[in-house]
Amino acid sequence: MKKTTLLILMLVSTKSISQIYFSPNASMYVKNEVLYVQQDINLASSSNLYLRNNSQLLQGTSAASLNTGLGVVSVYQEGTSDNFDYNYWCSPVGNASAASGNENFGITMLSSPTSSIASTTAAILPASNSNGTSNPLAIASKWIYKLINANNYSQWIFVGGATTLAPGEGFSMKGTSGTDATDPEGTGVTNNSGSAQRYDFRGKPNDGNISITLGINNATLTGNPYPSALHLNAFLLDPSNTSTGGVAYFWQQDKTVNSHTLINYKGGYGSYSPIDLVSSGIYVPAFFSSYNGDGSVNNGGASSGIVINRQYSPIGQGFVISATASGTATFKNSHRVLVKDGSGSSQFEKPAKKETTEEVIEEVSHFKLNTIIDDQFTRQLALAFVPTATDGVDFGIDALNMDDALPNDITFLLENGSYVIQGVNFDVTKKIALTVKVTSTASFKFHIPEVINFDNEQKIYIYDALDDSYHDIKNGTYQVTVVPGIYNDRFKITFKDGNTLSIGENAAKKFFIIQDNNNSKLRAENPNNLNLKSFRLYDLLGKTVLSKKDLGTDQNYTFSTSGFSSGVYITEFLTIDNERFIEKIIISNSGK
Repeated sequence: MKKTTLLILMLVSTKSISQIYFSPNASMYVKNEVLYVQQDINLASSSNLYLRNNSQLLQGTSAASLNTGLGVVSVYQEGTSDNFDYNYWCSPVGNASAASGNENFGITMLSSPTSSIASTTAAILPASNSNGTSNPLAIASKWIYKLINANNYSQWIFVGGATTLAPGEGFSMKGTSGTDATDPEGTGVTNNSGSAQRYDFRGKPNDGNISITLGINNATLTGNPYPSALHLNAFLLDPSNTSTGGVAYFWQQDKTVNSHTLINYKGGYGSYSPIDLVSSGIYVPAFFSSYNGDGSVNNGGASSGIVINRQYSPIGQGFVISATASGTATFKNSHRVLVKDGSGSSQFEKPAKKETTEEVIEEVSHFKLNTIIDDQFTRQLALAFVPTATDGVDFGIDALNMDDALPNDITFLLENGSYVIQGVNFDVTKKIALTVKVTSTASFKFHIPEVINFDNEQKIYIYDALDDSYHDIKNGTYQVTVVPGIYNDRFKITFKDGNTLSIGENAAKKFFIIQDNNNSKLRAENPNNLNLKSFRLYDLLGKTVLSKKDLGTDQNYTFSTSGFSSGVYITEFLTIDNERFIEKIIISNSGK
């Protein structure tokens, strides 16, 4: 078994190593590269592994971590520089010790870089002090909390400066005031230019399986626990992690509010549904809310307007899981991936910049529905078109409304629950129910700001049952004043105006999908020579088992199904105009 011993400072390019043993006082400097270690890392006393300029450490352990040693890995990440605003974090490192395995973290392991290898440990301010500073770096311990299996605001657990954050446990931390012109790497990027605060995480690198305990209908703050990016889709959709519900929620706060008083806070949770492994998922930003002193919602707020690509969680990123079942969820090395942050960007404000993965990213077919409430606040919903989706709640697709205490609001109605992202199998005859909640008379203005990968010719309406009216919100708006009450059956999204005559099926475009089990072939007939952009075949778990692109305008297509297990599958043909032809088929192969 290969084992590398390090005795002097090394500059590493792309490097793959079976195991690493760092001798006392030895160091490795990795710049703008990935270091992959198949097994464990042993960091002897006073040794250092520096990950710089977006470098990351990936490991191949398939079970518990075997990392050991009193030495440390040092990795940078940036959070907000506003000392009034929270970021949600999850540490990539733990306490350094000779013991094997991952260990607890505390903010005493955070430092401020003074050079590319040196740092000054952050000062930990007493809980009586509310304001952190950038230069010198001082962290207000008053705002360090964790959330574990909670169903009430009062269940946040104070951590302060204690080293009690287990691997995989997230924590809240407010930023800093001031600036710090130190440029430790000589790249022109300072520790704090006034918009982002750099932190140096120093400790034993987390590795291997890291499990968190979840309770049904309870919220847990967790996050990316590794010194590398996390493929969030892979974590959420892992078959062993079904307790998560397959959705992650991200705290966002109105940065124009400069107050530590809870009653003045304006914030909310953005929702991320991965949909499937190869998609960029769907993210709906937070609907900002203000709060009373007891943590209850005071009134509505404006949509944050911040849309972030959440498919890959950068180092240190924290997020909330709202569990749909009691159990555990496990982060694994197989969920890790090299995806670098954008140059000079804050991990919490901008999407990660994809650098080296060869995965094909597909945009989910969906549209966003914006509802402006009282000409002040905007609630955004997303309706996704997923061939494997049902009309009920679907794992990894439908996202709960985490801010359901708002006095005036609109959400999707699913199984008597309130949702902000819903997935459906598109059918032009469907009516998608919306719930409108009104505490005091309010105006609601509906419109569609964004349509992605969906039929450009397809109309989208709001149906109002009060007067049996249909309103085209794809090409206009519908504004209505609603008196107090909860309306579960008044407003619906539809794709046809039920008050106009149908053009008849004979005028519709024809496309036929036939499964020929005698010859183990799937046939598609395209008599109108529609220009087909793609074909995909899904199993019932939503996994793509066959795909083809740029099919052209042929009248007939044939695909072999001889290699597939017998069962139910879903076909999807997509035209260049984003018109979809979807049909369920049954493949029957003897012996399969």
